[in-house]
Amino acid sequence: MRPVHYTAHNDIALLETGLEFFPALIAAIDGAQYDIYFETYIFADDATGRSVADALCRAGQRGVKVRVVTDWWGTGHAQSTRLGIAFAAANVRFRAFNAWFKRGVTRTHRKIVVVDRAVAFVGGINVNDDWYCDYDPGKRLPAPRWDFAVQVRGPLVAAIHHEMQTQWARVGHLGLMKRIGLFREMRKDQSLEGDKPMQAAFVVRDSLRNRHTIQRAYLHAIGHAKKSVLLVNPYFAPGHKFRKALAIAAERGVEVKLLIGVGEIKLQDMVARSFYPKLLDSGVEVYEYRKTQLHAKVAVVDDDWSTVGSSNCDGLSLFLNQEANVVVKDEEFARTMREHIRRGIADGVMICREDFEHVGWVRRSGYEVAYFFYKMAMRIFAIGYA
Repeated sequence: MRPVHYTAHNDIALLETGLEFFPALIAAIDGAQYDIYFETYIFADDATGRSVADALCRAGQRGVKVRVVTDWWGTGHAQSTRLGIAFAAANVRFRAFNAWFKRGVTRTHRKIVVVDRAVAFVGGINVNDDWYCDYDPGKRLPAPRWDFAVQVRGPLVAAIHHEMQTQWARVGHLGLMKRIGLFREMRKDQSLEGDKPMQAAFVVRDSLRNRHTIQRAYLHAIGHAKKSVLLVNPYFAPGHKFRKALAIAAERGVEVKLLIGVGEIKLQDMVARSFYPKLLDSGVEVYEYRKTQLHAKVAVVDDDWSTVGSSNCDGLSLFLNQEANVVVKDEEFARTMREHIRRGIADGVMICREDFEHVGWVRRSGYEVAYFFYKMAMRIFAIGYA
């Protein structure tokens, strides 16, 4: 497993929702002079998607080397085809990740952009309209989808750029010898260690050398927490190790608060709720975010550890899909992230242990059955989930 190495002297800005993210992204694309690497899970055919696609096409037309990867499943076959045609006309190269599941069930769930090797964007924000549901574009949300990304400048961009170059080659058609060479290249440590702020690390999950890197980054931070763990996630269904780490932290007196998204996928809600009683009994505080669609995957531990990225705390993200997070060790950034999370918690609904005393046995059994089938599915498709 690739260890987490931090680089120093970075400038990392937190971007909340598409309102802050897309103007910064399009401005960077419009200012590009040399190259752009772009990867996302969903690239929608809506006003937001078209504005980003137009910016990428403008870059390609003025001679910038533009490379775009979207997930075939997340973006959809029809939209992938439309993007391929539009991009080809503008001298933008495009590849759909794992079309028709030819390489198994793994998806790229990452949202990463690198421009001119000078600025990078990493987070959970897909290329789609904040006001409409991810999986039902016709369903308008009561408030903009809540999500985050970071804009990165500094030495860490080199590591992100290298990963994007590697991904572009990996998604293409490579022979056996080229794949062996690519794997050897991936084994080289591209990061630099630093001992001054702002320290940050780029952490990815894949099925080669980084199978458990993101989960272990979380577990290390939670295991060393002294004061607080604030975790926000839309799809909460981690394995036993992750849940146990949260419970142990709470039992030793650490403030542990979970803000979980609900109302999008009924089965996912049932799986998450199957964990509530034991978490609550251990002292973990659980809140459900019902204001709008929660899509943020962020956390703050103590005063100086934060993460923002694409990885959910579930079996798909932690053990199957390709994911990418930025981990930041900086007090000011953590303070900003903590303020956002606490506002989100204030908008949430606190779950009490007594709430489950009034839940009928049929519903409680439904939670357990949902978790059983989810666990069985993850054990089949996501090696390492337990």
